[in-house]
Amino acid sequence: MFTFPIFNALFQTKSLGKANNGQPKVALVVGVTGIVGNSLAKILSRPDAPGGPWKVYGIARRPQPRYFAESPIEYIQCNVFDAFDTQEKISSLRDVTHLFWVMCVGQRTEERNFHDGNMFRNVIDALLLNARSLQHIVLQTGGEHYFGSFTLDRMNEAIPEPPFQEDLARLPISNIYYTLEDILFDIVKKKEALTWSIHRPNAILGFSPWSLMNVLGSLAVYASICKFEGSSFTFPGNRVTWEQCGDVADAELIAEQEIWACLEPNAKNQAFNISNGDVFSYKRVWSLLATQFGLEVPPYNEHPISLQEAMKGKDDVWDAIVAKYDLIPTKLENVGNWWLIDHLLNLPYLPVLSMNKSKGLGFLGYRDTEASILHWIDSMRLKKIIP
Repeated sequence: MFTFPIFNALFQTKSLGKANNGQPKVALVVGVTGIVGNSLAKILSRPDAPGGPWKVYGIARRPQPRYFAESPIEYIQCNVFDAFDTQEKISSLRDVTHLFWVMCVGQRTEERNFHDGNMFRNVIDALLLNARSLQHIVLQTGGEHYFGSFTLDRMNEAIPEPPFQEDLARLPISNIYYTLEDILFDIVKKKEALTWSIHRPNAILGFSPWSLMNVLGSLAVYASICKFEGSSFTFPGNRVTWEQCGDVADAELIAEQEIWACLEPNAKNQAFNISNGDVFSYKRVWSLLATQFGLEVPPYNEHPISLQEAMKGKDDVWDAIVAKYDLIPTKLENVGNWWLIDHLLNLPYLPVLSMNKSKGLGFLGYRDTEASILHWIDSMRLKKIIP
């Protein structure tokens, strides 16, 4: 289990339990059941949370899940697609001081991702009308800021060489992350002293059975199905992603950086990359997963399979696994995001983010990626999401 000695040490000499105006800190986490929202809720709710104590509201579209039952946060079911429902549910949250936007619908096209912008604006509009003490907005986007979101044809010659740095110019393409940033920049002009931070991870390691961005969760489900059926644990990607090194970010590390940016004066009004600080290869990850699930690693397949195709018709198989191992009832479509896996494992190169900016300002958090993978597999098993 990970602890946070480096992160907590950054705050030991600072009196950060109150917001700047003397009011207690109150967080609104939008996307609280997601992969980073889940980690934010856990960290902010701890008695020793940096800058704490925090009061925490958490918003999600679905009813409160069973694994959230013991969480001390105030859980609010709200459809932020719906402006009326958003106003109704958020208008009473007058004490919010910090907004954490960590929600991602993760659609396949920018046209469908346009709804992300509408959701963000709905929440912001409701807060500005009612939360007079709102001080800081955390906007989580992603590494796709540098190479385009979700479609392979966006990765073209205009993309700069990695490692990507935060001050790189935007690409001349449509990108939901640009839209979200523009909404943010427009909003902060309307409220004096309202600050912001933007956080850009690549792929994320963490726990959430409902997050469409849960790459490790999808791979664990794939491995579980292979084990159950006795089928080959074939790597569903190209040779580039099999052999090259890239980076990922642990969900708890992302949460730590987002909290740090709320509290560190020099981090205000800036964008930050976030990664574990090391690199990994899927070749090593595949061996790690195979060991965890009792599988063999077959030779690399020069003709990659598509998990979207391979997982068609596997709903009954997953239902059987859930029943056999007494797992929390889930549907395969909720725990496996196959198009995202096909996308990530067939990129023309693995992106790498520079962490120099936040390190230079004092954020020294890091994770061992392979240890992080083992940690989150254990967490998914403990919560009875995978066998």
